[in-house]
Amino acid sequence: MKLRQATVVDVPLIQDLARRSWENAYADILSKEQMEFMLSEMYSETEILNHLQNPNYHYYLIQDENNDSYEGFIGYEHHYEDKTTKLHRIYLVPESKGKGFGKKALQFLHEKVSENGNERIILNVNKNNAARSFYESQGYRVYGEGIFDIGNGFVMDDYMMEFLIHLSLT
Repeated sequence: MKLRQATVVDVPLIQDLARRSWENAYADILSKEQMEFMLSEMYSETEILNHLQNPNYHYYLIQDENNDSYEGFIGYEHHYEDKTTKLHRIYLVPESKGKGFGKKALQFLHEKVSENGNERIILNVNKNNAARSFYESQGYRVYGEGIFDIGNGFVMDDYMMEFLIHLSLT
């Protein structure tokens, strides 16, 4: 597995990987209408380009070197809060789940966060998403929950999770 920093030419690839992963991950959690709304808002070309112009926001593509294929991506933002990086998105296409890509991507994130002087990683995960148990298996813990209005009559009902870098390195 290799992680390659995404650039503006990768926007269509990120959009395709997002759609492929979301259609699997959220099929039984979100309505088709909410999924389409969220994809069109969160993964519009304008939104992704704005992220890529933010010096603290990073996208990395997850590449399977054996198949020369892209299996997903990770997007995170350093200094989201004091000494905190926010993992905004990590998605894998369905056929690549269970192959260690997610675990290696999180290990990569932990290294990047440490290099940047942050001590904490936060993320939101849908309360009905099985990814919660994956995050817990990697040392993340739930520290809160929230219902977030995302517009158009839709909400995100999430657990808020964190990983403390300094605890894991001692």
